Amino acid sequence: MSKNLSWFSKKIVDWLLKEPDFAGTPMCDIDRMRFELKPGDVVLVEGRSRISEVIKVITQTSWTHACLYIGRIYDIEDPDLRHRVLSFYHGDPNEQLIVEAMLGQGTIVESITKYRADHLRICRPKGLSPKDGQNVIAYCVDQLGTQYDLRQILDLARFLFPWTILPRRWRSSLFQHNAGKPTRTVCSSMIAEAFTTVNYPILPFVEKKDDGTVRLFKRNPKLFSPKDFDYSPYFDIIKYPYLGIDDYSIYRELPWSQDGVIYNDEKERFTPDKQVTTQN
Repeated sequence: MSKNLSWFSKKIVDWLLKEPDFAGTPMCDIDRMRFELKPGDVVLVEGRSRISEVIKVITQTSWTHACLYIGRIYDIEDPDLRHRVLSFYHGDPNEQLIVEAMLGQGTIVESITKYRADHLRICRPKGLSPKDGQNVIAYCVDQLGTQYDLRQILDLARFLFPWTILPRRWRSSLFQHNAGKPTRTVCSSMIAEAFTTVNYPILPFVEKKDDGTVRLFKRNPKLFSPKDFDYSPYFDIIKYPYLGIDDYSIYRELPWSQDGVIYNDEKERFTPDKQVTTQN
C-alpha cells in the first residue's frame, strides 16, 4: 500500500511540475544577470508549470518561486559549509549556485543556469553586512535535504480565503505554534526564516507609539510568498531584460516590428487593420 501510494504521489508531483514547451525568447537575459548576482541575493522566478499556475492564483502575482544565490563554491567562506554544499552538489565548482526548495525534490542546490529560459528578477537586501550574508547562506545550506512542505502551500491558500466562508476545521493552521513539521519547508518560507535569523526586515509589522518611538515585530515566516521580496522596501530590485533600453541610445531606436502585428499572448497574434487572427 505504501509503495502504491508513493508511486501515485510521484505521478501527481510529475503532473504538477510539467512545463509547456518554450520556443520563444525569454524576458530576462540570464548571462548579463550572472555578472550582477552577489551571494545573499534572492532570485524570483516566474514559473511555467501547473503548480506555478496554482501559486499565481493563490498569491495573485506572477512570481511563483524564490531561491537564494550562494555564489560559487569558493565564495562560501566557511569550510564546513563548502563541504556540506559539495555533499549535495557534484557539478562544476565554477558554476554559480542557488539553494531552493522544490516540490518532489526537497531543498537542493543547483546552478542558476537551470532558469535560462525563465523570467527572473534579483531582489538584493540593502546594506546587508557580509557576515550576516554568510549567515543567511549558512541557514539555507543547513536546510539541504529537507522535504518540501506541500501542506504549507495548502495552508496558505486557506489563509487567503475569507474566514467567514470556511468552516473552522478547514481554516489555516499557519498561526498555530510550530505549525507543520520542522523538517519540511517551502521556498519563500525558508529564505524568510534565513533573513529573520539575522534580524533583517522583509515586511515587518511597524508599531509607532504616541511618543514617536517605533518598534518592529517579525512576521510569521510561513506567511511569506515570493512576491513579498519584490514588494519589500528593504530589497533593491534589479532587472536584466533580454533586450534593454540601455542597449540603444533612446527608446525610439528599439527594433519595433513595422508590420502592425499585435500579440494577445505568446501563441495568438492579429493585425488590427485586417482583423485577422493568426497562430505562431
